[in-house]
Amino acid sequence: MATVDYPDPVRRLIAQLKQLPGIGPKSAERIAVWLIQSGAETSIAFSDILAAAAREVTECRTCGFFATEELGCAICDGQHREAHLLCIVEQPTDILPLERSGAFRGHYHSLRGRISPLDNVGPEDLRIGELVKRVESGEFLEIILALSSDVEGEATCHYLAELLGGFEGVRISRLAQGLPAGGGLNSADELTLLRALQGRVGV
Repeated sequence: MATVDYPDPVRRLIAQLKQLPGIGPKSAERIAVWLIQSGAETSIAFSDILAAAAREVTECRTCGFFATEELGCAICDGQHREAHLLCIVEQPTDILPLERSGAFRGHYHSLRGRISPLDNVGPEDLRIGELVKRVESGEFLEIILALSSDVEGEATCHYLAELLGGFEGVRISRLAQGLPAGGGLNSADELTLLRALQGRVGV
């Protein structure tokens, strides 16, 4: 005997929502049902905003943060930034906690990930080539490695320290106190990030 299930459009919506990070089958089902029960006006508005974000938001070619054609990149085009400081992070979302801490006003570079052999992610899969070109420009006097303190983050830091250590006059440092082992920037509060930035040490 066939079991009753959601109509096909609802099942397709649930399947799409399940692909989002952190959204499991139950959460995807609840979100899909909420969108449908909220009525066409809410669903269409959500769809329009999502489509507009997909059209208008791009990746900044310089730092990897989110940008738009109309306004550019808020970081690279921003005023009063310390031109000689560069902070390297894993993901563009790691930039915002550092910015909100108010402790760092330099420039950023998002790698879009970290070296992870088990996931078949090597240096060539990250934005390391773009990073080297930026350092070759000679603008930076200090590069801060603000990566996670887990195994993959440590491996990536070691690789970058070796790669960038040959640039004369460039100091390579890491975030020091405050960040717990195995933790990322997204889980740290602003005070923790402030202390980590202030207590950074040479590599």
